[in-house]
Amino acid sequence: MILLRLARKLLKDNDASIDYNSLNVDEMMDTMYDFVSNCNNEEVSTGIAPLPGVLDTLQTLASRYTNTNNNEVACGLVTGNVEGIARRKMQALDIHATNVFTPLSQPQGVRIWEGVEDIRFLGGFGSDYCSGDVDNLDRNYLDRGEQIAICVQRCIDMSSNGSTLDKVIHVGDAPADILAAKSYVNHPNKPSGLCVSVVGVATGSYNVDELSKLCGEAIPGKWEPIILEQGQGVGDEDVFLKACGLV
Repeated sequence: MILLRLARKLLKDNDASIDYNSLNVDEMMDTMYDFVSNCNNEEVSTGIAPLPGVLDTLQTLASRYTNTNNNEVACGLVTGNVEGIARRKMQALDIHATNVFTPLSQPQGVRIWEGVEDIRFLGGFGSDYCSGDVDNLDRNYLDRGEQIAICVQRCIDMSSNGSTLDKVIHVGDAPADILAAKSYVNHPNKPSGLCVSVVGVATGSYNVDELSKLCGEAIPGKWEPIILEQGQGVGDEDVFLKACGLV
């Protein structure tokens, strides 16, 4: 969606009737990925860095819940990023090295993303879904909600031991993250009985009150939003894990 809006601005095209699919978003994403593929980790991580406490929290999550024999928690990434670029970012920032992400032995979409096959992990990405409705600002979160749905379905599909998915927890620091999770509550492809939760962290441009108002009323067993009262919830892994219902 960002690509389409940038393309329209670049082309100075204000014709709402244009078929933006004709701009070949897939080709643009391929070009972006080709560029990133030629960058080293230092170049990929320029201008971005994990927030304080994030790596420690992810390592704790990985050691306690995702790398156990019980595989109690599957952890994935939902992002508007192109999948191949997202993988490189997670690698360059040492997030992938925490081993928190659920690894995949096979591609999860139609694209291979050559060169990063060894850091393939569960997720839903901007390269997986785009509505193309550039004039509808609600698509900022509705498209992300579709990416959550894609990630959830991939998680279900990869289950091989008869385990079931009981709860989906989406973590984010922006209104679109809260609203995306909220939109998934009534998604037509959401499995019956699956509880949806969001953990809002005020690490971005939005404060605790702003994120809380977007959550609305909780519906036990269906929609269980949590906004960390201290905003960031960093420095104490158990604060975050408790919010997720893991401790």
